Amino acid sequence: MDEPASGARRGTLRTADVARESGYSVQQVRDLERLGVIPPAARSGNGYRSYSSLHVRALRAYRGLAGAVGSVVARQLLAELRTQSIAEAASVINEVHVRLAREREEALRAQQALRAIQAEESTAESEQDGDAMTITELSRALGVRPSTLRFWEQEGLVTPERVTSLRARRYGLSAIRAARIVTALRSAGYGVPAVREIMGSLHRLDGRGEARRVLRERLDQIAVRTVELLRAGADLAAVVMAAQERATVSSRSGDG
Repeated sequence: MDEPASGARRGTLRTADVARESGYSVQQVRDLERLGVIPPAARSGNGYRSYSSLHVRALRAYRGLAGAVGSVVARQLLAELRTQSIAEAASVINEVHVRLAREREEALRAQQALRAIQAEESTAESEQDGDAMTITELSRALGVRPSTLRFWEQEGLVTPERVTSLRARRYGLSAIRAARIVTALRSAGYGVPAVREIMGSLHRLDGRGEARRVLRERLDQIAVRTVELLRAGADLAAVVMAAQERATVSSRSGDG
């Protein structure tokens, strides 16, 4: 039950107030409270909800985080931030920045790989043994599991060479470049059939535009997500500081 307008107390907010200031609907505020995105509202003796400005800031922080990493991960992160020390919370937030930076670097490398594939056709570039990678080396470079590379091989997306009597996989320059492009496409949300079609078109003059467009869009999406994370910064700091203050008060009470 939400507090009526006439019963609003100094320093408290009704559900409608929180909705208006956070940009969510009244129902979304209730749903996000139920999901644990914001702390439970205080309840008066007659059951009315009352919120504080911190609830508004937590919702704004969630909006930015959700834009950066998705709603499910954002809910998990906010739950962690409300229970961690400043140092721990700063590490969690920093990891989100690092993740976005890593995704951007992957997309840029995929663009470079695409340009190299195109240049390779006109320069007849030869591969040197020193440029090859094992499946373990390539999986680490791309941030994927070796099993993912084996799956891509089965699906015809990346084809390594096989050497030695143990049939160990060896990835030359062409395969490494293809793997970088596949990584970027998969990270952008493209399914295997779409990726297969794009990869199959790379050596056609009329088929490269789609890959270039996808990679440009991938970089644009990462930029938007980065801005969303930056926008959430001050509100995330407020959530973290409030949690730290509660922990300090609780610690002092325990000592007393």
